[in-house]
Amino acid sequence: MLTIFYGSFSHAGQSFIIAATPKGICFVGSPDGTISELTTFLPQTKLVANQAAIAPYSESLTAYLDGDQATWSLPIDIIGGTPFQRSVWTALQAVPYDQTTTYSALAAQVGHPTAIRAVASAIGRNPLLMIIPCHRVYRKDGQIGGYRGGLELKQTLHQLETQTK
Repeated sequence: MLTIFYGSFSHAGQSFIIAATPKGICFVGSPDGTISELTTFLPQTKLVANQAAIAPYSESLTAYLDGDQATWSLPIDIIGGTPFQRSVWTALQAVPYDQTTTYSALAAQVGHPTAIRAVASAIGRNPLLMIIPCHRVYRKDGQIGGYRGGLELKQTLHQLETQTK
């Protein structure tokens, strides 16, 4: 059974649960999310509370949210996901800081131009909010679309990235 270390960090009055393996960060939860969100994303794992193990990731996420860091340089460890979901998550990592894309453009990029809803579903299963930047995906008509972290956080991240470019 895979051991996962978890803890939390706070920023601007919101608390986020994050988790990591020895290989890298594997989960960033929704604002004010609970441990049940973590167990939903990472079932059949051994969870061990260890704030020290996640400290470098907390510091890096704080730097990002403060507008001091535009790229993620620490290792990530994606656990789970179907091959299709993983292809969507990989494509998301290519969307540059301060830019956006659409669900339909992302579907075309992963080779399934008619699979827009499947792409949206894969984005909703992204285990690494902010790090795999699903907040950069908008609807084709320019509307914000959904976000596992909540629309307020999605808008905040978009504003942060466009102001600090």
